Amino acid sequence: MPTLHELFKSYTEKNIVIRILIGMFLGIILALSAKYSDITFLKNFVNFSKLLGDLFITSLKSVAPILVFILVANSILSKNFSNTKGLKKVIQLYLLGTFFGGLTGVVFSYLFPITLNLNIPANINIQNPSSLIAVFQNLLFKMIDNPINALINANYIGILSWAIILGIMLRKSNQSTKHLFGDLADAITKIVKFVIQFAPFGIFGLVCISVYTTGLDVLLSYGKLILLLVFAMLFLALIINPLIVWLYTRKNPYPLVFFCLKESGITAFFTRSSAANIPVNLALSKKLNLDEELYPISIPLGANINMGGASVVIAIMSLCAAFSLGLKPDFASAVLLCLVATIGACGASGVAGGSLMLIPLACSLFGISDDIAMQVIAIGFIIGVIQDSLETAINSSTDILFTAVASYATATKY
Repeated sequence: MPTLHELFKSYTEKNIVIRILIGMFLGIILALSAKYSDITFLKNFVNFSKLLGDLFITSLKSVAPILVFILVANSILSKNFSNTKGLKKVIQLYLLGTFFGGLTGVVFSYLFPITLNLNIPANINIQNPSSLIAVFQNLLFKMIDNPINALINANYIGILSWAIILGIMLRKSNQSTKHLFGDLADAITKIVKFVIQFAPFGIFGLVCISVYTTGLDVLLSYGKLILLLVFAMLFLALIINPLIVWLYTRKNPYPLVFFCLKESGITAFFTRSSAANIPVNLALSKKLNLDEELYPISIPLGANINMGGASVVIAIMSLCAAFSLGLKPDFASAVLLCLVATIGACGASGVAGGSLMLIPLACSLFGISDDIAMQVIAIGFIIGVIQDSLETAINSSTDILFTAVASYATATKY
């Protein structure tokens, strides 16, 4: 008879995408069976499934604050930005692409606003900020919050500001300090990955109770959200990124753009990991005859800070949460969201569902509670089969794209 450890190992070795799809399918079947029958057992089982969903959301809510703090601080203090020719240009391109990813998400959200089916408490009271000054004032007070208080109350703006300050101040610290933060980041990442292993059960419960209470309409809203994310990311990949390339090279960008999408993006789409796609991008860099001093540094760096696809997801999901609560943030506040998404997305790499875990950070700009933000994360996991794959494809293909542009700009290699 297999031990509990062997059973868990066998379970975790199965493809998580398939497990989530099975959980969704079973949740829909159970919900419809209970909704259109008088069998008491099925209705009781639906109530039990709600517990599974609540446990999953609470687990995410518990780990998210310390995750953001450690990952962002470690990302800043551990990155070695050397004086390699062209590296500054690559970093500029990475940050520019990530910012425009967030801006693309904002524009698409305003053009095609979508509301999500969220469990909103009856006594919730969230008001639109009266002006951009009010937003900045609220932002400043959150930034200078006590760091311990920020972690306890999930004040993500405060967490982000303290993580950035600590990361900058520790950049010249000794290696043992940097190793400590690296070990903490690895430990937190492992905890998140452990929690994510139970996503199929959480998704099963969330889908089950949603379909049971609202019918199949909830699935329609998920479909609309997927389409919005897909079209926004395609716009980033096929319009915005080529425009950035053209501004730097003054040459037709599309041959290089399509080459990177075909050779790097397709592989990343199926691996769903920018880190796993690093060897592919290194081989492509050699194939393109890029600067051999540049790409061994810029490609691994891009896998960590070049997160255009992630910033699209963070911006769209956060604004969907705001629209669902009846909030209508002005466009200036939404642009501020782009900046937050850019900074936050740089710490999202290496974590399963990393971009989703940073949604509470963006939501806090609009005064949206942690409970609501975690429900949005759960929806992200439901649609993650498509969202995460496409996001990774965009992120990884632009690593090689922007490295090639910087190499061309500094050594006329294209």
